[in-house]
Amino acid sequence: MECQLKINNLSEIDAAAQEFLGILKTQYPDSRCIIFNAGMGVGKTTFIKALSKAMGAIDEASSPTFAIVNDYLCKDGSHIFHFDLYRIKDTEEAMAAGAEDYIYGNDYCFIEWPETLLPVLPDNTIAVNIEEAEDGTRIMTVDRLAAV
Repeated sequence: MECQLKINNLSEIDAAAQEFLGILKTQYPDSRCIIFNAGMGVGKTTFIKALSKAMGAIDEASSPTFAIVNDYLCKDGSHIFHFDLYRIKDTEEAMAAGAEDYIYGNDYCFIEWPETLLPVLPDNTIAVNIEEAEDGTRIMTVDRLAAV
């Protein structure tokens, strides 16, 4: 079931993260892998920072562009794994980096630039598409990932 969230400005991002977390828990309780699709500079990492905080991350989220994956420990002992696959060329390279161990685990995985992993993502993966309107508003569409 597709849902939409609207973020009018940065001051609304924490509330949007809480709303998104509610959607995850109620509509997609079995999903741990979430991909984020958006152009450069639209707000993927910024939203993931707010979402990680809402989920109880002790560590502040930051862009894993050069590390490929960041691990954020949460207050309840769980982890959030945050991927940025922008520099990854193909599925084989992503798998060599150990992506499969993360995406099929029990912890949440947030994946930016997920294209190279699309063929191997779990069936219950959630896709978040973020579009920027002319006025700067971000529209987030949340749904199960369509079969690849």
